[in-house]
Amino acid sequence: MDSNWQLFIDSLWPLAKGAITASIPLAVVSFAIGLVIALLIALMRMSSNKLISGIARVYISIIRGTPLLVQLFVIFYGMPSVGITINPWPSAIIAFSLNIGGYAAEIIRAAILSVPAGQWEAGYTVGMSRARTLFRIILPQAARVSVPPLSNSFISLVKDTSLASLILVTEMFRKAQEITASTYEFMLIYLEAAALYWVICLALSALQNALEGRLEKYVAK
Repeated sequence: MDSNWQLFIDSLWPLAKGAITASIPLAVVSFAIGLVIALLIALMRMSSNKLISGIARVYISIIRGTPLLVQLFVIFYGMPSVGITINPWPSAIIAFSLNIGGYAAEIIRAAILSVPAGQWEAGYTVGMSRARTLFRIILPQAARVSVPPLSNSFISLVKDTSLASLILVTEMFRKAQEITASTYEFMLIYLEAAALYWVICLALSALQNALEGRLEKYVAK
Protein backbone atom coordinates (compact mmCIF):
# COMPACT_ATOMS: atom_id res chain seq x y z
CA MET A 1 0.00 0.00 0.00
CA ASP A 2 2.84 2.39 0.85
CA SER A 3 4.53 1.77 -2.49
CA ASN A 4 1.25 2.29 -4.38
CA TRP A 5 0.61 5.53 -2.54
CA GLN A 6 4.14 6.74 -3.33
CA LEU A 7 3.65 5.84 -6.99
CA PHE A 8 0.37 7.75 -6.99
CA ILE A 9 2.11 10.85 -5.61
CA ASP A 10 5.11 10.54 -7.93
CA SER A 11 2.96 10.15 -11.05
CA LEU A 12 0.52 12.95 -10.20
CA TRP A 13 2.67 15.82 -11.48
CA PRO A 14 3.73 14.13 -14.76
CA LEU A 15 0.08 13.41 -15.53
CA ALA A 16 -1.04 16.91 -14.53
CA LYS A 17 1.80 18.40 -16.58
CA GLY A 18 0.65 16.38 -19.59
CA ALA A 19 -2.84 17.84 -19.16
CA ILE A 20 -1.61 21.42 -18.68
CA THR A 21 0.97 21.46 -21.47
CA ALA A 22 -0.73 19.21 -24.04
CA SER A 23 -4.28 17.95 -23.46
CA ILE A 24 -5.90 21.29 -22.58
CA PRO A 25 -3.97 23.42 -25.13
CA LEU A 26 -4.73 20.84 -27.82
CA ALA A 27 -8.44 20.98 -26.97
CA VAL A 28 -8.54 24.80 -26.79
CA VAL A 29 -6.75 25.38 -30.10
CA SER A 30 -8.73 22.70 -31.91
CA PHE A 31 -12.02 23.97 -30.52
CA ALA A 32 -11.28 27.58 -31.49
CA ILE A 33 -10.42 26.60 -35.05
CA GLY A 34 -13.36 24.20 -35.12
CA LEU A 35 -15.80 26.98 -34.15
CA VAL A 36 -14.61 29.11 -37.08
CA ILE A 37 -15.11 26.15 -39.40
CA ALA A 38 -18.50 25.44 -37.81
CA LEU A 39 -19.76 29.00 -38.30
CA LEU A 40 -18.69 28.96 -41.93
CA ILE A 41 -20.31 25.56 -42.54
CA ALA A 42 -23.48 26.62 -40.71
CA LEU A 43 -23.83 29.71 -42.90
CA MET A 44 -23.16 27.62 -46.00
CA ARG A 45 -25.78 25.13 -44.83
CA MET A 46 -28.31 27.98 -44.57
CA SER A 47 -27.44 29.38 -47.99
CA SER A 48 -30.14 29.49 -50.68
CA ASN A 49 -27.51 28.34 -53.17
CA LYS A 50 -28.01 24.59 -53.55
CA LEU A 51 -24.37 23.92 -54.45
CA ILE A 52 -23.01 25.74 -51.40
CA SER A 53 -25.62 24.16 -49.14
CA GLY A 54 -24.90 20.75 -50.65
CA ILE A 55 -21.17 21.03 -49.96
CA ALA A 56 -21.92 21.83 -46.32
CA ARG A 57 -24.32 18.89 -46.08
CA VAL A 58 -21.72 16.47 -47.46
CA TYR A 59 -19.04 17.76 -45.09
CA ILE A 60 -21.30 17.37 -42.07
CA SER A 61 -22.39 13.91 -43.21
CA ILE A 62 -18.79 12.70 -43.62
CA ILE A 63 -17.65 14.08 -40.25
CA ARG A 64 -20.66 12.77 -38.34
CA GLY A 65 -20.71 9.46 -40.19
CA THR A 66 -17.11 8.41 -39.56
CA PRO A 67 -15.31 7.75 -36.23
CA LEU A 68 -12.93 10.42 -34.93
CA LEU A 69 -10.20 7.80 -34.58
CA VAL A 70 -10.48 6.98 -38.30
CA GLN A 71 -10.28 10.68 -39.20
CA LEU A 72 -7.18 11.01 -37.02
CA PHE A 73 -5.51 7.98 -38.63
CA VAL A 74 -6.35 9.11 -42.17
CA ILE A 75 -4.63 12.46 -41.58
CA PHE A 76 -1.55 11.15 -39.76
CA TYR A 77 -1.01 7.69 -41.27
CA GLY A 78 -2.92 8.00 -44.54
CA MET A 79 -1.74 11.33 -45.95
CA PRO A 80 1.93 10.22 -46.32
CA SER A 81 0.74 7.71 -48.93
CA VAL A 82 -0.19 10.63 -51.20
CA GLY A 83 3.00 12.52 -50.45
CA ILE A 84 1.78 14.69 -47.57
CA THR A 85 3.45 14.14 -44.21
CA ILE A 86 2.09 16.01 -41.20
CA ASN A 87 3.68 15.97 -37.74
CA PRO A 88 1.70 14.54 -34.79
CA TRP A 89 0.60 17.84 -33.21
CA PRO A 90 -0.66 19.48 -36.43
CA SER A 91 -2.34 16.21 -37.40
CA ALA A 92 -4.21 16.10 -34.12
CA ILE A 93 -5.26 19.75 -34.39
CA ILE A 94 -6.48 19.29 -37.96
CA ALA A 95 -8.45 16.15 -37.12
CA PHE A 96 -10.05 17.55 -33.96
CA SER A 97 -10.83 20.90 -35.61
CA LEU A 98 -12.53 19.30 -38.60
CA ASN A 99 -14.46 16.99 -36.30
CA ILE A 100 -15.69 19.82 -34.09
CA GLY A 101 -16.52 21.85 -37.19
CA GLY A 102 -18.87 19.16 -38.43
CA TYR A 103 -20.73 18.68 -35.15
CA ALA A 104 -20.79 22.31 -34.01
CA ALA A 105 -22.07 23.50 -37.40
CA GLU A 106 -25.48 21.98 -36.76
CA ILE A 107 -25.52 23.39 -33.23
CA ILE A 108 -24.77 26.89 -34.50
CA ARG A 109 -27.26 26.61 -37.34
CA ALA A 110 -30.03 25.54 -34.97
CA ALA A 111 -29.13 28.37 -32.57
CA ILE A 112 -29.30 30.96 -35.36
CA LEU A 113 -32.65 29.63 -36.55
CA SER A 114 -33.98 29.82 -32.99
CA VAL A 115 -33.62 33.62 -32.92
CA PRO A 116 -36.99 35.24 -33.79
CA ALA A 117 -37.24 36.55 -37.36
CA GLY A 118 -38.20 39.93 -35.94
CA GLN A 119 -34.61 40.38 -34.76
CA TRP A 120 -33.43 40.33 -38.38
CA GLU A 121 -36.10 42.85 -39.31
CA ALA A 122 -35.04 45.09 -36.41
CA GLY A 123 -31.49 45.18 -37.76
CA TYR A 124 -32.65 46.02 -41.26
CA THR A 125 -34.92 48.76 -39.88
CA VAL A 126 -31.98 50.67 -38.39
CA GLY A 127 -29.99 50.35 -41.61
CA MET A 128 -27.77 47.38 -40.80
CA SER A 129 -26.61 45.04 -43.54
CA ARG A 130 -27.32 41.31 -43.30
CA ALA A 131 -23.77 40.58 -42.17
CA ARG A 132 -23.81 43.36 -39.56
CA THR A 133 -27.20 42.20 -38.29
CA LEU A 134 -25.86 38.66 -38.03
CA PHE A 135 -22.79 39.58 -35.98
CA ARG A 136 -24.27 42.41 -33.90
CA ILE A 137 -27.76 41.09 -33.14
CA ILE A 138 -28.30 37.45 -34.12
CA LEU A 139 -25.09 35.73 -33.01
CA PRO A 140 -25.03 37.23 -29.47
CA GLN A 141 -28.53 35.82 -28.93
CA ALA A 142 -27.71 32.53 -30.64
CA ALA A 143 -24.64 32.22 -28.42
CA ARG A 144 -26.83 31.81 -25.33
CA VAL A 145 -28.74 28.98 -26.96
CA SER A 146 -25.61 27.25 -28.22
CA VAL A 147 -23.53 27.50 -25.02
CA PRO A 148 -24.79 24.26 -23.37
CA PRO A 149 -24.32 21.97 -26.40
CA LEU A 150 -21.05 23.64 -27.44
CA SER A 151 -19.74 23.38 -23.89
CA ASN A 152 -20.62 19.69 -23.87
CA SER A 153 -18.76 19.33 -27.17
CA PHE A 154 -15.69 20.99 -25.69
CA ILE A 155 -15.78 18.77 -22.61
CA SER A 156 -16.02 15.73 -24.89
CA LEU A 157 -13.10 17.07 -26.92
CA VAL A 158 -10.93 17.34 -23.81
CA LYS A 159 -11.54 13.65 -23.20
CA ASP A 160 -11.09 12.80 -26.88
CA THR A 161 -7.58 14.29 -26.83
CA SER A 162 -6.55 10.98 -25.30
CA LEU A 163 -6.84 9.56 -28.83
CA ALA A 164 -3.91 11.76 -29.85
CA SER A 165 -1.67 9.37 -27.91
CA LEU A 166 -2.18 6.91 -30.76
CA ILE A 167 -0.37 9.24 -33.15
CA LEU A 168 2.49 9.91 -30.72
CA VAL A 169 1.27 13.18 -29.18
CA THR A 170 2.56 13.24 -25.61
CA GLU A 171 -0.54 14.36 -23.75
CA MET A 172 -1.85 13.16 -20.39
CA PHE A 173 -2.94 9.68 -21.46
CA ARG A 174 0.34 9.14 -23.29
CA LYS A 175 2.13 10.03 -20.05
CA ALA A 176 0.00 7.45 -18.26
CA GLN A 177 0.99 4.83 -20.82
CA GLU A 178 4.66 5.67 -20.36
CA ILE A 179 4.39 5.33 -16.58
CA THR A 180 2.54 2.01 -16.76
CA ALA A 181 5.13 0.69 -19.22
CA SER A 182 7.80 0.98 -16.52
CA THR A 183 5.75 0.23 -13.38
CA TYR A 184 3.11 -2.25 -14.67
CA GLU A 185 0.60 -0.63 -12.30
CA PHE A 186 -2.11 -0.29 -14.93
CA MET A 187 -5.14 0.00 -12.67
CA LEU A 188 -3.65 2.62 -10.36
CA ILE A 189 -2.24 4.90 -13.06
CA TYR A 190 -5.23 4.70 -15.40
CA LEU A 191 -7.62 5.40 -12.53
CA GLU A 192 -5.45 8.36 -11.58
CA ALA A 193 -5.63 9.66 -15.16
CA ALA A 194 -9.40 9.14 -15.16
CA ALA A 195 -9.68 11.13 -11.92
CA LEU A 196 -7.74 14.02 -13.46
CA TYR A 197 -9.99 14.03 -16.54
CA TRP A 198 -12.98 14.11 -14.19
CA VAL A 199 -11.61 17.07 -12.22
CA ILE A 200 -10.94 18.98 -15.44
CA CYS A 201 -14.48 18.30 -16.66
CA LEU A 202 -15.95 19.46 -13.34
CA ALA A 203 -14.04 22.74 -13.67
CA LEU A 204 -15.22 23.17 -17.26
CA SER A 205 -18.82 22.53 -16.20
CA ALA A 206 -18.52 25.30 -13.61
CA LEU A 207 -17.20 27.68 -16.28
CA GLN A 208 -20.10 26.67 -18.52
CA ASN A 209 -22.61 27.65 -15.85
CA ALA A 210 -20.90 31.01 -15.33
CA LEU A 211 -20.88 31.70 -19.07
CA GLU A 212 -24.56 30.83 -19.41
CA GLY A 213 -25.40 33.35 -16.70
CA ARG A 214 -23.33 36.04 -18.38
CA LEU A 215 -25.00 35.52 -21.76
CA GLU A 216 -28.51 35.45 -20.32
CA LYS A 217 -28.85 39.23 -20.74
CA TYR A 218 -28.49 38.93 -24.52
CA VAL A 219 -31.58 36.77 -24.93
CA ALA A 220 -34.56 38.51 -26.47
CA LYS A 221 -37.54 38.32 -24.10
